[in-house]
Amino acid sequence: MSEQPAKQCAAFCLAQGFDISALAKLISDTTLIRIIKGALLIEDNNAWSVVFSYGAVVHWNVSTEQQGKLHQLLLAHAENPLLAVEEDNFTFELDCPCTRIIEDHIEVESSDPILLFSLSQGMAQSIKLASFETNAITTINNTNYIPKSLAEDGRIKLSRHKIAKIRGQLFLTKSDIILNYDLLDTPDFFWEYPEYEDYYSITAKYLEIAPRTRVLSKKLETIHELFEMLADEQKHRHSSILELIIIGLIAFEIAMTLVDKVF
Repeated sequence: MSEQPAKQCAAFCLAQGFDISALAKLISDTTLIRIIKGALLIEDNNAWSVVFSYGAVVHWNVSTEQQGKLHQLLLAHAENPLLAVEEDNFTFELDCPCTRIIEDHIEVESSDPILLFSLSQGMAQSIKLASFETNAITTINNTNYIPKSLAEDGRIKLSRHKIAKIRGQLFLTKSDIILNYDLLDTPDFFWEYPEYEDYYSITAKYLEIAPRTRVLSKKLETIHELFEMLADEQKHRHSSILELIIIGLIAFEIAMTLVDKVF
């Protein structure tokens, strides 16, 4: 193993998405960049940043100050910036005998930018997955009183307007994750560079992307069940209102008939 000091590597999820084309035009004026399968690889004096269109960025040997400057630029061209930024940190060394990850320390066999880009793919997916996990957990925690209320009282003590808002939030969380679910598959980049797929697999396996994705699917099922529960409650309330209206009309008709017969 090399005796050079460990360097810092960090992954962030900042937003729902970035405008890669606009960012490429701005950054290319001052810095060496490459656009690879919709992602932006920025190289600057033995430091690398990889920006992904789905709102994630991975830094290799980039100072905290430079990270902050780049993040400001990214957020200026971001879609739906996150209120709570997701972050993951590692250390790494270059020119090691092989590439592997042990206890958040990455040993990299060379400074090949495409190798670093391949490792970054798994790290970016992991941090994006963390954002999905946070959204799902927050939504479930914010609505966990609904099944309890239904079990205790047989109905949900919420107005139709409030129920509609919660259903909308559940739908947004679920649709955002499902529409972006393909981000968690093996990236298309490796169809053209299959020799680098093993490096991606190293980070994907270490960061447990596959098992975490399965757990996320279970959480989505919970959200779906809550969604269905609220939909049934709304249908029940609507039916009850219609029944009351019908009963009221029948009572009114009977009353009018009695008045007509008596008077």
